[in-house]
Amino acid sequence: QVQLVESGGGLVQAGASLRLSCAASIGPFRTYATGWFRQAPGKEREFVAAISRSGGSTTYVDSVKGRFTISKDNAKNTVYLQMNSLKPEDTAVYYCAAQPGVFSTTIVLTTQSEYYYWGQGTQVTVSS
Repeated sequence: QVQLVESGGGLVQAGASLRLSCAASIGPFRTYATGWFRQAPGKEREFVAAISRSGGSTTYVDSVKGRFTISKDNAKNTVYLQMNSLKPEDTAVYYCAAQPGVFSTTIVLTTQSEYYYWGQGTQVTVSS
């Protein structure tokens, strides 16, 4: 059973940066496609960013393009979400997700149903 542990959330002011980390308990991480989702109060969980198993392909929801960057370190079994120029509307619980055994090295997974493993979530609060 793979466990995903997120860290790096917190309370920041608008315009600040945070880096979220998500460490997997079991590898090989190079076979995992991974992604980040978020859920704001009163809203459904939404896709934020995804990265292919190789790390060579990424995709983002339009609202974070140019501000957020997803990356992964296969040697550390960790995926990151660098969040810059944070806005109050980025306030949410952020979840990482992983799908092991992905055959394609370039595919990115953008829907919740495509992921089997989920982290417990980390709170990000951006004040105005």
